[in-house]
Amino acid sequence: MKYHQIKRDLFIKNREKFMAQMKPKSVAVFNSNDVYPISADSTLPFAQHRDILYLSGVDQEESILLLFPDAPYEHQREMLFLKETSKHIAIWEGEKLTKERAFEVTGIRTVYWLQDFEKVLFEMMTHSETIYINTNEHYRATVETETREARFVKWWKDKYPAHAVAKSNPILQRLRSVKETEELDLIQKACNITELGFRRLLSFVKPNVTEYEIEAELIHEFIRNRSRGFAYTPIIASGNNANVLHYIENNQQCKAGDLILLDVAAEYANYSSDMSRTIPVSGTFTKRQKEVYNAVLRVKNEATKMLTTGTLWKQYHIEVGKIMTSELLGLGLIDKADVQNENPDWPAYKKYFMHGTSHHMGLDTHDYGILTEPMKANMVFTVEPGIYIPAEGFGIRLEDNIIVQESGEPFNMMRNIPIEVAEIEELMNA
Repeated sequence: MKYHQIKRDLFIKNREKFMAQMKPKSVAVFNSNDVYPISADSTLPFAQHRDILYLSGVDQEESILLLFPDAPYEHQREMLFLKETSKHIAIWEGEKLTKERAFEVTGIRTVYWLQDFEKVLFEMMTHSETIYINTNEHYRATVETETREARFVKWWKDKYPAHAVAKSNPILQRLRSVKETEELDLIQKACNITELGFRRLLSFVKPNVTEYEIEAELIHEFIRNRSRGFAYTPIIASGNNANVLHYIENNQQCKAGDLILLDVAAEYANYSSDMSRTIPVSGTFTKRQKEVYNAVLRVKNEATKMLTTGTLWKQYHIEVGKIMTSELLGLGLIDKADVQNENPDWPAYKKYFMHGTSHHMGLDTHDYGILTEPMKANMVFTVEPGIYIPAEGFGIRLEDNIIVQESGEPFNMMRNIPIEVAEIEELMNA
């Protein structure tokens, strides 16, 4: 890993919060992700399952966390199972966690090698009545690959059919959506690295540069600041490419007079940032581009003010839609008749702004959070309005990351990343 080790106090707190909500005489099991094969002996880079990371800090494959708050003996209440390391593994792959090092990382004293898992689990099951299984129930999830977690669930159901089943996910949805101070610091670090990458671009972008060269500049700056890289697949969309919401080819030349929509951000220590900016290839916005840009910026600023405790996500989006409708009327993109005759299920503004404004952010770019429940302090949301005009050959999206605060205004974690037209033009022409 490239990042500085996170203090184990965070993971100790996270486990305490989770176990406090478990049913009496219950066990919870969390598995790491697989290392996924490509072909022959090639694999994708390992990315840890966010739930075992959140609860333990273990950033290593073939790991299992077992929690049993009502275990007969104290040393059985938190147990970690790891792939046994060796001199051979250290030479070929790099040293894995030792039992001593695992305690330093996690605060868990009882550490076994993985081959002992089934034997220890059997003993725990004789003392328990319920097992918590960890299913992916995020509202955006579409999982086709059988995960290590899914294989465990199938094996467990066959092995222990008499036990009751509970779900870890509803607990984690609520816990992970409200960030600890340490987590906010890690997200802020990711945002700061993203700022460095964006500022690098402002002096780099010129007519005829390619989208992939811009991507290369970003990854250089991210990695040199201890990020593993992009928090998600980067969108570097020049000209009409910006009107494809998830454009990721990044293979076109940027032409003079066009805009580039950038939806790019760094991760740090597995925590995400999520930024969108739109900049002029030639270093100066046209009058029309500036009009649309400032309309999007006004929507973003007004939407940000609404990210407060007690706000309901659905009602928030309705209010943002009203603000966007006003701006589109001012730009002449829709008229009063369009609004009067609109379909309530697909309002007139959706022709030019068809995606949502905000989502939870944290360990995942689209992080855990129950959207039917009111916003709480220390939740982190994106705010990302956009206007997309294929007929005029450009699209604009602006996005910052916002902390909901107990009192006072929402806190913009990207407050130092240039966004005003004048500042962007000045930096691009310096």
